[in-house]
Amino acid sequence: MKMRRLLVLLLAAAVVCALVLSGCSKQSSSEEPADAETETEAESNEGSVIDYMVLVNADNVLPDGWEEALDITTITNSVGDEVMVESKAYEAYCALKEAVEKDLEGYDKGEVRLELDSAYRSVAAQQKIVDDFTEKYGEDYVKKYVAVPGFSEHHTGLALDLYFTVDGKDVYENEDLVQYPDIWDAVHARLPEFGFILRFPEDGEAITGYAYEPWHIRYLDSPEIAKEITDKGITLEEYLGKTK
Repeated sequence: MKMRRLLVLLLAAAVVCALVLSGCSKQSSSEEPADAETETEAESNEGSVIDYMVLVNADNVLPDGWEEALDITTITNSVGDEVMVESKAYEAYCALKEAVEKDLEGYDKGEVRLELDSAYRSVAAQQKIVDDFTEKYGEDYVKKYVAVPGFSEHHTGLALDLYFTVDGKDVYENEDLVQYPDIWDAVHARLPEFGFILRFPEDGEAITGYAYEPWHIRYLDSPEIAKEITDKGITLEEYLGKTK
């Protein structure tokens, strides 16, 4: 038992070192199983392997056992919020961040730094949002604006909402973020090479159910597939053949 736990801790330390070297300075900690036996049991459960091409939307529920199988990294962003994200997606985000910030060196409005607004949200947390908003705004409001627990892509840990700082100032609110199309162009141009796609593109609302969100990206763990989706100008639903 002690030897297994030592091996787990050594592996976690190696992952942390790799993340630091990738250029993401905001990383604070990575969650790990309570003991090696728990990890082995989780890995052996049927359906516990993470499928990076999973589709979770209003018509497709989060697969059973997904949350138990997630390897989560927790970071603190520039406004002091803790953000949890699937660890492999976080590594890719770090590489994306480094590339985009280098591309935007010399930006006329000041230094640009990419940040994580949100990523993983548990089904339980989503249920609490539903309960709180139902009490505050009523059931009709919740049905229109709040995702049903189990049907939000954020449950996967692979959906990342971004924001940025410009000249040391946080650009955080959606209405402010859309005022920087040149920054989003730089971000979107780099997405495929790191295995990401723009999840809710312009003119895709009829298929995805969501209006254009330049900040919402999705990790697929395949630069080749991400490039194909981006080059064809299609959605993940269309690529997977799961449109209504």
